[in-house]
Amino acid sequence: MKQLLKLSIMALTLVLSQQAIAYNAGNTEETCKKPKFKSFTLPVYKSTAKLEVAPESEFSFTMPGKVDPTTLKVTAKKKKMAVKVENKNSFYLVTGKIPAEYTGKYLRIDVQVKARMGCRGSDGWLIKVSNAIPTSVPTPAPE
Repeated sequence: MKQLLKLSIMALTLVLSQQAIAYNAGNTEETCKKPKFKSFTLPVYKSTAKLEVAPESEFSFTMPGKVDPTTLKVTAKKKKMAVKVENKNSFYLVTGKIPAEYTGKYLRIDVQVKARMGCRGSDGWLIKVSNAIPTSVPTPAPE
């Protein structure tokens, strides 16, 4: 009788330990998602719709709140662009201005940022900056 009781306890212990071993705590790990940039405000240049933007146009876009804003890089033709980053709690609003030196040129605005978990996100937009528009039109002299 004692041996039957010992065997029963051993069998029960084995069954319960198998369930504990089967649990996988690794499924609770967070995966890193690449940050996405949204709501770019300038018209993107495409061969079918040859839209242009005025020189010194202001632009903006958003990026998720799970990024490190200090790692943000915004460049045009490999030159750093000055931008302003505003924390809107669940996302960041980034604003900037097209430099006048790109008047009449094609320009790709490239953005890169690092998420807090280490993933890097990048994107970019091709735009065409129109030629400068004169601020004042000279009036002809009276004859």
